[in-house]
Amino acid sequence: MDEQARGLSDYRLEKAEQCLRSAEAILQIGEDYNLVVNRSYYAVFHCMRSILALEGKDFEKHSAVISYFSNLVICQQVFSKVFEANS
Repeated sequence: MDEQARGLSDYRLEKAEQCLRSAEAILQIGEDYNLVVNRSYYAVFHCMRSILALEGKDFEKHSAVISYFSNLVICQQVFSKVFEANS
């Protein structure tokens, strides 16, 4: 695996974790639920971009990231293949 791609993937995964921690903190204090949803969305978004970095792919638009990720991972059932291999 390309070292640069792995570094970018790790960076994006850390961004996802930061967003998730923010969402959890905001939820705990019972503040702005729209902000909780926003931070949760970005946590998932950065996770998708983390995986795509390992594939050497990146896109400027959110819709392109979601579409490519959906085609690559969900339609091709990558996750179910990984789970089957680990069972």
